Amino acid sequence: MKTAVWLYLFLFIAFFDLHAQYPILTPFAVSLGAAPSFIGLMMGIYSITHLPGNLIAGVGVDRFGSRLFIVMSLLLAGIVLLLQAHVTNPWQLLALRSVSGFVLAFLSPACMAMLARIATDRIQQGKLMAGNGLVHTFASVFSPAAGALLVAQIGFTRAFEWLGWLLIATAICALLFIHERKVSTAPGSIKMTKNEGSKLQTEKLSPHPELESLEEDRPLPWLVYVLPIATSCAQGILSFELPLMADQHGGHSIMTTGLLFSVVSFGALVTLSMLFLNKYSPYLRTLWGSVLLAMIYFALAVGVPFPLASMLFMLGMAKGIIWPAVPTLLIDLSGGKKYGRTFSLLSIAYSVGAFLGPMAAGILRDRMSPYFIAFFVLMTAAAILPFHGPRRTPARTHFS
Repeated sequence: MKTAVWLYLFLFIAFFDLHAQYPILTPFAVSLGAAPSFIGLMMGIYSITHLPGNLIAGVGVDRFGSRLFIVMSLLLAGIVLLLQAHVTNPWQLLALRSVSGFVLAFLSPACMAMLARIATDRIQQGKLMAGNGLVHTFASVFSPAAGALLVAQIGFTRAFEWLGWLLIATAICALLFIHERKVSTAPGSIKMTKNEGSKLQTEKLSPHPELESLEEDRPLPWLVYVLPIATSCAQGILSFELPLMADQHGGHSIMTTGLLFSVVSFGALVTLSMLFLNKYSPYLRTLWGSVLLAMIYFALAVGVPFPLASMLFMLGMAKGIIWPAVPTLLIDLSGGKKYGRTFSLLSIAYSVGAFLGPMAAGILRDRMSPYFIAFFVLMTAAAILPFHGPRRTPARTHFS
């Protein structure tokens, strides 16, 4: 588990660095003269360029392991940020954001695959996935406000330079301290050893017998990925709308928007800290978490008279239920094999949703509340899930 500790530390730094950019990218683009439509394109193309990276990561992580992709993703993302600090027009920013979307597409599948491989049983896998979500959320609680404060103190150029060097330093540390044990978990894998009489004998590799007994090669139904697309689409809509909601509720600064993003992350942190939730079925957590999230978006759409901060806090709590449950459910449905491809498809689903959400919000905002779109897609995904979740998941992988 030493590897998991190091991995969590580097993930915290990386996520902190990346989330710190959220409240400052749009004002930076505006300062370069970008129009609102161009900013929407910039947000969307970042997600679209994730797709080829996710596809490559799916095959590459299974073949070469996670370490190489983690290090290179962090290193190249840091270099892109250093270049981004010196752009002079919106088109240069668009090009660099496209490259950044591609290189960062390798990070999430590689990290989740490494965490899944070092687990000894399904319960521990669920806990490690929850830990990944906890680290991600804990970093995102403070990073939006920290990024806004950094820009207020030293300006856009210096802020991007600092964030870039932080990612490069994290990549170097990951190269030194993350070590991947090269084992094969495929049934029938063998190695040659010598016994005391110098006779060769075969020995089956079984690093985690508890996991091996559950491994089956089962193809995943494509409709399972509708729910990750829906949750990411809803998140993209929130990212598009939240700065505008801040204006409507009396806030006009980057700092106000950063604090509102932090409230969402703090709500997720609360439920992610409830580790006892990992004992329950990932299917049930995913289903009811999605329904709860959809109802909160519906409340935002109709304008329920609750304080905005409290609504965002509850929204974050619902997300904290879903985040660790989805990858655990996918592991169960896939039979615990081909982690790289399973998680790369998950990242692709998130990228597609992150592209569709802001685009739909920008097109339909004048006709209806974008939060109605989030409600609709989440409820549709929740309705589809029962047809592809519990009936395919072996009963022994459910925990109550």
